[in-house]
Parts: sequence; C-alpha cells; structure tokens
Amino acid sequence: MKTRFTSTGNLNALMNDLNITNELLIGYPVAKDFDFSELYPSLKYVINNVGDPFIESTYKVQTHKTEREVIAFFAQLFRANPEDYWGYVTTGGTEGNLYGLYVARERYPNGMVYYSETTHYSVKKNIHLLNIPSIVIRSQENGEIDYEDLKNTLLSNRHIPPIIMTNFGTTMKEGKDDVSKIKSILEKLAVKSYHIHSDGALSACYGSFIEPRIPYDIKDGADSISLSGHKFIGSPFPCGIVLTKRSYRDRIANDIAYIGSLDTTITGSRNGHAVLFLWYAINKMGAEGLRKRYKHSLKMTTYCIEELKKIEINAWSNPGAITVVFPRTSEKLRNKWQLATEDHITHIICMPNISKEQIDDFITDVLEEQKENAFGKESFNSTLTEI
Repeated sequence: MKTRFTSTGNLNALMNDLNITNELLIGYPVAKDFDFSELYPSLKYVINNVGDPFIESTYKVQTHKTEREVIAFFAQLFRANPEDYWGYVTTGGTEGNLYGLYVARERYPNGMVYYSETTHYSVKKNIHLLNIPSIVIRSQENGEIDYEDLKNTLLSNRHIPPIIMTNFGTTMKEGKDDVSKIKSILEKLAVKSYHIHSDGALSACYGSFIEPRIPYDIKDGADSISLSGHKFIGSPFPCGIVLTKRSYRDRIANDIAYIGSLDTTITGSRNGHAVLFLWYAINKMGAEGLRKRYKHSLKMTTYCIEELKKIEINAWSNPGAITVVFPRTSEKLRNKWQLATEDHITHIICMPNISKEQIDDFITDVLEEQKENAFGKESFNSTLTEI
C-alpha cells in the first residue's frame, strides 16, 4: 500500500516540524522576520526570467523590469558607476561567487585565484568547476586574510594576473578583508592586471553602515560583488545578487535567437519569483530600513556577548560584526539551537529577527548543562582565547 506524502496528516506534521525548527534557528544567517503575503497571488504564474535582465525577451511572463530595479538599488548601495554596471538576481552566494570567478577568468584566462583559508567552501568548488589554478592564503585569528602572506605569495607570482577572492564576512567569525589594503599591495607590487571579487553573502547588505567603514564595495576597488538575499534581508527561498561592470559582462554574452535575448547569466531559466520577493523587501525597507535592522542586530550582539560573559563563557565578535563567537558547545545544544560549529568554536548570528528572549532561552539551556556538568566552565572556555 502506497502512502501519499500529500495526505493531510503528513503535511500537517511537516508544517509543525518546520514551525518548531524555525523558532530554534539562531546559528545560521537567515532572516525570518518577513511577510510576503501580498505576493502570494503571484505563485499561480510561471515567472521565468530567462535571458539578460536588461534585454526584453520574447518570454513575457517575467519580472525583468523589477530585476533591473533590484540591481539599481544595490548598484547605488555598492557605489557602482551609474554608467557602467550590470548584474542579476542569483540563486544565492555560491552562484554569485561562481559568476565573479567566471568573469575574472574571461578577463584573464591565464589568471591565478588567491583566496584565504577561511573563504566559503563554494569558492574551492567553483574554482574546480572553472578549472582555474589557485593558491590558498593564510587567515588571521579573527578570520581576516593575512595581508603579509598575500603580498609575499603575489610577489612570487607577479607574472600571473591575480584573481583575488575577498571575504566581507567569513562564515564562522564574520572576518572582513579590507579591499583597499589589497589594492595597496597590488599597487606596491606594480600589478596592473587583476580582478577582485568581494564575497559579501551576509555582510554586504549592511557594509555601508559599519563604523568605522571597512572598504569592500565597487568604489573601494572590487570588480565584482555578490550577496545572499535570504540572509540579512530575508526570503522564503535562497536568492542573491551579483554585480559587476557591463563591460565585463559583454565578454561572456552570447546571442540566443529563440528567446530574443542574450545568455549572460550562469543559469538559463531563472526564478522570477525570487526577483519579485527581493524587490518587495528592499522597497519596503529601503537603505534606511537596512540600517535600522543592522543597528538592532548590533544591540542583540552586544547583549548576547554580555550575557554569555556573565556565566563566564568567553564570547566575542569582530568590530561591526553581528556574529558572536564562543567555544564549542555540546552536541545537544548544537542540535537544538542549530548552531554552526567548526573545530573548537561555535557561533550565534544575531540576525534582525533574533530577540532577547531567544538569547535568554539559550543562556538558560547553557546554565542547565553547566549544572548537570555536561560541560564545565573551565573546559568550555579552554579552547579559545578572546580576540
């Protein structure tokens, strides 16, 4: 006898599980404070943004105009040249990084990729897919790239155009690479041909509001930049954007007659609903709304660190970051609160939806484990030195 997954009982159980796990998600960068109910009627349409968003296609059930507005918003946020920018809405950070590398490879077919050891795992995969040689650079303790190691490595390969993947918010510690420092290294080494991609998956949305400013955007020297829309902004499905110069895009454009457009993106058929949802969110928030969300996240970050320190847990964050880093927790806590953990550290990311009540509940669970001696204060703090 076959069981139908769509039976009412199974569907209700799935919805209940999603509701419970959603409330206990504090370890991954996913904003959950959204309401897209006004857009639900759009779900009855097959919205396919096939082709280049800046060229009208013969497929008319699309949101290309809306997509251009999304790209224009981020082009302004990232201080791109209004006369020479291009981008599109992606499936998320991995595709954005892939596109940045793809453009860089087409600019410099004999180039070499440089990325730090704390770079997102998608970069190594994308480098393999594009078959580009690469070198891993050391990271500093806070997750930021080691500029001295980068300089020395570049010095040994000055004859090869560098493709440098910078991080504006590493996965575990939210370390941020300073694009201006990297540009300065390239200038001192008299390197003229290069491409810098800024991976701003989480932090690029609020990078303009960090004080003091950490250079990361197009005006600062990045040739391409990507971010995830479902992280700081929030979306019911993964999405993101990638931005570069129109002149770079032209190097990879192919005319596709039957769609009446150019093939300039990684994917062919693209999610037009993701465009619509992202457009809706940024129009409701605007740049000032993003700033307010960031300020709230900063307050929660400070509160979380203070509360953890009250129970003698050595918590810290990078300047301007919303990621709270502390020594590795128990498996029980990691599973309940869905806490990302790597080696000897765990983190909480204080997304705009994170509340004091959630932090307090987590602290209560930690205290309970301390009482039960599941882990002691001494062992909990012995593996990480505060930065």
